[in-house]
Amino acid sequence: MNPKTRAVLALGLAQTMAWGGSYYIPAILAAPIARELGLTTPIVFAVFSGALLLSALVGPVSGRLIDRHGGHWVLMASNLVMSAGLLLLSAAQGLPTLILAWAFLGLGMGIGLYEAAFATLARLFGADARGPITGITLLAGFASTVAWPFTTLLEAELGWRGACLIWAGIMPVLGLALNGVLLPRQAVATARVAPAPAGPPPGFGALVLLAFVFAVAGFTSSAMGAHLPGMLGLAGAGAATVVLAGALLGPAQVAARLLEFGLLRRWSPLVSATLANALHPLGVAALLLWGAPAAILFVLLHGAGNGMLTVSRGTLPLALFGAAGYGARAGWLAIPARFSAAAAPALFGLMLEWWGVAAMGFTAGLGLAAMAALLVLSRAGPSPGR
Repeated sequence: MNPKTRAVLALGLAQTMAWGGSYYIPAILAAPIARELGLTTPIVFAVFSGALLLSALVGPVSGRLIDRHGGHWVLMASNLVMSAGLLLLSAAQGLPTLILAWAFLGLGMGIGLYEAAFATLARLFGADARGPITGITLLAGFASTVAWPFTTLLEAELGWRGACLIWAGIMPVLGLALNGVLLPRQAVATARVAPAPAGPPPGFGALVLLAFVFAVAGFTSSAMGAHLPGMLGLAGAGAATVVLAGALLGPAQVAARLLEFGLLRRWSPLVSATLANALHPLGVAALLLWGAPAAILFVLLHGAGNGMLTVSRGTLPLALFGAAGYGARAGWLAIPARFSAAAAPALFGLMLEWWGVAAMGFTAGLGLAAMAALLVLSRAGPSPGR
């Protein structure tokens, strides 16, 4: 098995597990946790939001470590830290211990989710990492598809504490095997690290523009993830349509990543990112013009754009700035995206209360602004070519 295939399998499976046992468990376990601990569900989600903010702050440190030493030890450490957080969560007795548990989980997410995996691939394969980056997002795109039913089953059979214990056991067993054994060692691929793009590297302004693009993607993805069913209901969609549309979101994301892996990989990541940012506004326009009949079209367009933008989080910094210092740079770029994602559910919820489905105009406007930022980047920075 060649090193790229091994890396995609190892990191794709490890990322599926890491996302499933951290980011995706509150959707299933927040309500039972709140009931038993005498809290409200919004408080549990507020603690989770705090963990996301913590994960953003530790990202640059994780990235620098990966730049210097490779990703194996950092990713394995993330599995152990998340396992410790899940153990603490299984034993939580009130708000203080709940916060402590999610602090560990936030630390683990900050050093072990996509940005860390992307930095590991950049360290291994340099400018040739675009294909593997897309590959791991294809596999990890099924994280919610696997994790939500699995966690639901565990909670039904063992309770939420038992579910956390099972996840706590899975993390080190699979994580250490995948990240520590199957993932190729740095020595295998040192010669593969390609030089930075030709010409002078983009300056601080390019970093700001790219951070804005990622913050828009984080806000829109988080807002839709939290409010998609209710928003479609406000647009007049019936319950059956809402369920069908929600079921199509994941396949739309994976299909778009397959398109990126195939046809669009021949073009600059700036092209696919610009196209991705156009899809959500197009879907919003259809929904505002035609209402409920366009609900499924909206979800397909939004899902496709969101799926491609996940890949862009890894490929754009690589194309614009090269492999040198990739990990630390990706960590800094992730901070505004994580902050906007943490704020989006509450903020967009207020917008829906104030303006109804017309609030979608705000996210469409953000998408158009991100497109403009990418067009500026395509003119200002060194051309990554086709």
